[in-house]
Order: sequence, then C-alpha cells, then structure tokens
Amino acid sequence: MQTVSRLYDKYDDAAATVTRLEANKPAYREISLVANADAHGRSRVRDSDRVADPETKTGAGTGAAVGGTALGIVGLLAGIGTLAIPGIGPLVAAGWLVTALTGAAAGAAAGGLIGALTGAGVSHEEAHVYGEGVRRGGSLVTVRTDDADVAAVNLILDERRPRRWDEYRDEYRAAGWRYPDETRV
Repeated sequence: MQTVSRLYDKYDDAAATVTRLEANKPAYREISLVANADAHGRSRVRDSDRVADPETKTGAGTGAAVGGTALGIVGLLAGIGTLAIPGIGPLVAAGWLVTALTGAAAGAAAGGLIGALTGAGVSHEEAHVYGEGVRRGGSLVTVRTDDADVAAVNLILDERRPRRWDEYRDEYRAAGWRYPDETRV
C-alpha cells in the first residue's frame, strides 16, 4: 500500500479530482480531502446546509456535512466535516485522514496533519509542505492505494495540473518560510 498526495490551489480542482477518483475507485483504495476552511474558490455552505456529523466523536469541532446538491457531488465530499487543527486552523476534511486528524486535535497535538501524513508514509519534508499549503488555503487530496494502482492514481491526481510539492516548497522558502524544526541560518 502506498500513499500519494497532491496539493491544489483551488478547492474546485481538488473536489473534481476526488470525484474522478471515486468514479474509478477499487474497493481497497482510500481517498481523503483536507482543505483550509476558507480555501479560495471553495463552495460556501449556508447554515441551513449544515448538519451534525455522526462520525465526529471528539470535541475537535462540530461536523458540517456539505449537501450533495451544494457541490453536485455525492460520496466522500457529501460527508465533509469541519475541525480545527493546532498550527493550521479550521479545516474541512473527509476520508481516512479525518480519523487521524480528529484524534490529534482532541489531544491538542501540534502538527496533527503532518503526523497523520508521515504516519501514512509521506516524507517528513513533503508533509510539512502540504501542511503549510493547507494553512495557506490549499486543498490536499491524499490516496492510499495498492502498489499496482499507483500509476493510475497519479494520472487522475495530475489531470487538474497541480504543482509538485517541491515547487510549493521553493516558493514558500523564497518568501522566508522554514520547516518548524529547521534551524534558521
């Protein structure tokens, strides 16, 4: 099993990618979407669309499901909920990463997203870039899939032309960002 991720500047690109992944989803593939609650271009949810999320069993935050009609999508995106992660802020999230994130948030563990990603096999450096990208308003799609399907998953993830994580890293560093545990030189 491998974990592959992409960070999208636009929530709509991430949502469309999730929809494509679900349409081609073998039973053993797990998909997650994590986005900054104020992600640019994200479809806004009216208060009347918010419902309690029965999957949120911690005090991490009240769940908010996005109705399928609001995005024209069913499946993973219909169950998206809100939570707050220390160091990143309010997020909307759905999928397998939610369990790790709500557990980290309940324990007030800083770096919950980074810890969840590295625990799933994403490199420490890449996870920090994804965490910073989500904090800055990006939308992260992460898929756990069998080794044999990695190439097919990568093709779908790349359809909306996300930038590579190292391009984000270089952009953030040029603006003065450093990894939290990196010594400033």
